[in-house]
Amino acid sequence: MQIETLKIFCDLVETRSFSQAAERNLITQSAVSQQVRALEERFRRRLLERVRGRRDIRLTAAGEAFYEECRKVLAAYENLEERMRSLTETVSGVVRVATVYSIGLHELPPAVRRFMTLYPEAKIDLEYSRTTRIVRDVLSGAVDLGIVAYPEKRRGLEVVPLPGDRLVLICPPGHPLSKRRMVNAKDLDGEGFILFERDIPTRRATDRILRSYGVKVRRVIEFDNIETIKRAVEVGMGLAIVPRPSVLDEQKSGQLAVVALAEPEWTRSVGVIYRSDRALSTAARKFIDLLVEGSETK
Repeated sequence: MQIETLKIFCDLVETRSFSQAAERNLITQSAVSQQVRALEERFRRRLLERVRGRRDIRLTAAGEAFYEECRKVLAAYENLEERMRSLTETVSGVVRVATVYSIGLHELPPAVRRFMTLYPEAKIDLEYSRTTRIVRDVLSGAVDLGIVAYPEKRRGLEVVPLPGDRLVLICPPGHPLSKRRMVNAKDLDGEGFILFERDIPTRRATDRILRSYGVKVRRVIEFDNIETIKRAVEVGMGLAIVPRPSVLDEQKSGQLAVVALAEPEWTRSVGVIYRSDRALSTAARKFIDLLVEGSETK
């Protein structure tokens, strides 16, 4: 039995998907199934059950125990690899990072480029996801680091705060508010808005701030990512409140009008999250250092 087999099994449990486990390990779905069957034959126990009528899977009692011990073996192996790498003083290996679109597309690229320049033997494996999924993936060990807006302290997670971004109002050019340098929350009362979906932290913060000032806006439509929201505002469907770094290009090109929000509460906090019970690799620590250093120069 090889370490790779244990990793495939853990990836399958964590993604609950044969296709995603196969993609993570650069093998076929059939190969994933074969590895699981080989484990079950070796230990003479059923480890997984298919959920009837669904494409989901679940662990048997034996599978739960096997998964828990697998995670320990993989963690020990990761520590072994890191210890060996540290002896050569070479920063190498893959740092698995998950983040939301607004941060990953508009704020991370300079840090990723600098990291790759400084540590050519290391790699950043970057994926985009929703905040709830990112937290789940960090806790399960599917990714090393999560970079999210409005990070919340919770059991099992460490949070490294980064400086926040100002939220701004975006309008289609020609909208009455587009000519204003700054608006107050009260100015937004009754306006039609393109909103993030309700479980997205920036949406929850926006709702909370508007409610605190007694402001009600009209919900036109909701989307789960910032790029779709920007396109909807461009074509005149409504207004939106988004992080300023995400609309600098559109402001420069004149595609969108970007208006400052007056109240001090319109700041989005950002942070790096990782599992508190796992030792970060040297590469992961170096990447966090670059993010903190970069934020200090903002």
